[in-house]
Amino acid sequence: MFSWLRSDDRRRKDPEVFQTVSDGLKKLYRTKLLPLEEHYRFHEFHSPALEDADFDNKPMVLLVGQYSTGKTTFIRYLLEQDFPGMRIGPEPTTDSFISVMHGEVEGIIPGNALVVDPKKPFRKLNAFGNAFLNRFVCAQLPNPVLESISVIDTPGILSGEKQRISRGYDFAAVLEWFAERVDRIILLFDAHKLDISDEFSEVIKALKNHEDKMRVVLNKADQIETQQLMRVYGALMWSLGKIVNTPEVIRVYIGSFWSHPLLIPDNRKLFEAEEQDLFRDIQSLPRNAALRKLNDLIKRARLAKVHAYIISSLKKEMPSMFGKDNKKKELVNNLAEIYGQIEREHQISPGDFPNLKRMQDQLQAQDFSKFQPLKSKLLEVVDDMLAHDIAQLMVLVRQEESQQPAQIVKGGAFEGTLHGPFGHGYGEGAGEGIDDAEWVVARDKPMYDEIFYTLSPVDGKITGANAKKEMVRSKLPNSVLGKIWKLADIDKDGMLDDEEFALANHLIKVKLEGHELPNELPAHLVPPSKRKAAE
Repeated sequence: MFSWLRSDDRRRKDPEVFQTVSDGLKKLYRTKLLPLEEHYRFHEFHSPALEDADFDNKPMVLLVGQYSTGKTTFIRYLLEQDFPGMRIGPEPTTDSFISVMHGEVEGIIPGNALVVDPKKPFRKLNAFGNAFLNRFVCAQLPNPVLESISVIDTPGILSGEKQRISRGYDFAAVLEWFAERVDRIILLFDAHKLDISDEFSEVIKALKNHEDKMRVVLNKADQIETQQLMRVYGALMWSLGKIVNTPEVIRVYIGSFWSHPLLIPDNRKLFEAEEQDLFRDIQSLPRNAALRKLNDLIKRARLAKVHAYIISSLKKEMPSMFGKDNKKKELVNNLAEIYGQIEREHQISPGDFPNLKRMQDQLQAQDFSKFQPLKSKLLEVVDDMLAHDIAQLMVLVRQEESQQPAQIVKGGAFEGTLHGPFGHGYGEGAGEGIDDAEWVVARDKPMYDEIFYTLSPVDGKITGANAKKEMVRSKLPNSVLGKIWKLADIDKDGMLDDEEFALANHLIKVKLEGHELPNELPAHLVPPSKRKAAE
C-alpha cells in the first residue's frame, strides 16, 4: 500500500550514481531543480534556464574594464597571436562582445548565428535582442591556449559624456549573464586613470554574488615610478572597497601585460612575480572547472528556493476577488517585511535573498494571480539534491581531479616563462649557480669552514647538537631549520662534514633572503664529492 513511500525514502538514502560530474550536473538540474524554477517562473526574474552546453563548455575568462585599459591587448598577450575582429587603440575601439574560442579554421561567427548553435553556451543570449546580437561575435582560431579556456572581450566601459549615450541593450544585465557562467572575471584598471565611472560602478554592482570569481589587474604599471605606484595601488583598493562590499580584499595583480619593453623597469621583479601568480590562477581553471559548475548550481538552487518562498508568500497574501491592485502595491512596498518573515520562518540566510530594489521593480509588471502557491514536494526534491546528490558529486569531482592532475592551460604566454633562464626565479634563491661549472656554495665556504672548525669536529664531522647551536643563531623556526638539516645531511648519518655544513649555511642564507626552500636538493647544490653517491 505504501510502496511509493518506501521507494521515495530509499531514493533519499541512496544518492544517484553518475558516470561524470558533467553528466551528473545535467541530470540533477533537469530532474530536480528545473521543475522548481519553471513552477515559480524563476527564469523571468533571475536567469534563463541552463542548457547542456552550459555544463559541457570549457572554462571562460571574462575581461571587464573601462576603455583603453588594455583588455584586448591582454588577450593578445596571452595568446601571442592576433585574433579575428581585434582592434586596439587609445579610444573606445572594441564596441562588441567578442568570445575568443578555439576553432580549426580562423574566422568570425556573428551573434545571430551563435545563439542558434546548440554546441555553444550562448543560446539564451537571444533574450537581449538584435541590438545586442549585432554587437556580439565569436572569433575562432587554432591556438593552444584556447584548447583549454575561452576568453570574452567586452566593450570598454564608458566615462564622462560618453556614458550618456545609450548602447541599445542592458549592458550590465549582459555582463551579469556572463558572470553567472564564467570561471573567472578579471577587472582591468589603467594605472593612469582609476576613476570609476557611474557605468563601471553599476557593472561592478551587477557582478555582486560573484566576488569569488573576481580578480583585479592594475595594468600599465610600468609607466609610473615606484612611489606613485604605491599611491595608485592604495587609491584603487580604497575605490574598490566602497563598491565591493566584502570583508575580504579582492586580489589585485600589478603589472604590464603587453609584449613591449618596460618604460620604467625598476619594479621588474615585482611584475614577474605578479604575472606568475595570475598565470597560475588562470592555469588552474580547467582543473577546477567541475567544482566551479557544482558551486554555481548550489548557489542557483539556494536562490531558486528563496524565490519559491517569495512567490508563494505573495500568492498567499493576495485576495481572491476584489482589491487585487491595491494589495499588490502594498505587498511590493512591504517586500522587505516579507523577506524578514521568510528568513525567520525557514531559517534562511539574508545573503541568499535577491536584491530588494530589483525584485520590487520586477514585481511591478507581474500578475500576482498567476503565481503558484507553495508546493512542498518540489522544495523537498531540491533539498534532497543539496543534502545527498551534491555530496556524491563532490566525491566524483575529486576522483576526476586525481585522474587528470596535469589539466592546465598551455601555450602562448604561459609557455614563455615555464622553462629556461627566463622562468620566474631562475638563477635566484636555491636556483643560484644552476648554470655554473663550479659549486656555488664554494664561494663562501672558507667563511663557513672557520665556523665549522670551532664546533669541535671529530673525524671531520660535527654532531647534530653542535650544528644546532650554530644554526639556531639564524633565528629561523625549528620547522625551517629541520628542513634545512634534512636537505644538507646528504648521507643521512645524523652528522655534517665541512661541505654539508657549508650547504646548510647556504640554505639558511637563501631562506633569510626571502626565497623558498626546495623540497628536494637540486643537483647543482649537491657537494661535488657526494654527487656520485647521490646518483
